Amino acid sequence: MIKALIIDDEPLARSIVREYLESHAEICVVQECGDGFEGFKAIQQHKPDLIFLDVQMPKINGFEMLELVEQPPAIIFTTAFDEFAIRAFERHAIDYLLKPFSQERFDKALAKWKEQQGSGPAHDIMLNTAAQNAPQNQRVIVKNGTHIKIIPVDDIHYLEAADDYVKIYTREGSFLKNRTMTHFSQVLDPTVFVRVHRSYIVNIKLITRLDPLEKESYQAMLTSGARIPVSRSGYPKLKSVLGF
Repeated sequence: MIKALIIDDEPLARSIVREYLESHAEICVVQECGDGFEGFKAIQQHKPDLIFLDVQMPKINGFEMLELVEQPPAIIFTTAFDEFAIRAFERHAIDYLLKPFSQERFDKALAKWKEQQGSGPAHDIMLNTAAQNAPQNQRVIVKNGTHIKIIPVDDIHYLEAADDYVKIYTREGSFLKNRTMTHFSQVLDPTVFVRVHRSYIVNIKLITRLDPLEKESYQAMLTSGARIPVSRSGYPKLKSVLGF
């Protein structure tokens, strides 16, 4: 039996997917979820083979929810997302169904998934591409123990590389995110967040001064008291953005 989840904030949309699945007896819907928080918990609990996922949802959207899932299942998007945004992920998901969709189109998406089982979507590529165009580049979603926390980018003081993670520092403390420094360099506003060192990205609004160190390197002092190393290659980028 194939386990599936339906994650969509619209009850009617969920009922349509469930109705269309009635002709696919091998697929069992283990849960329906009305938002991304509920969807994330359901994925952790049921470990489904397939999810039907809306993109535009309250609280956290479909892309943000997927960022929290370490080993995501196969994904078929069911969305009314605009065409420009669809181009960001259409090559990397199993398929997407643009609302309203017919039973025939739905069946084709399932057939495509069955053909591709085992290969899976290019998950990281999809999320990196989508994040550059979607509203989530204004905030970062992290797991904090058993809770999910939304961090507005304006609250970020700086970011530090931490092995396979990035540590995000705010006035409330630090939080780990399973992304790369390159990812954040691409999605954060480059006029505000500057990669001053291979291991650090800093919010320039919080810099109080730059202190010279040895070998043409510097140290940025932040309003929080944090001291951030500025490398030889990072200093010109910081000078350019600060305008001196």
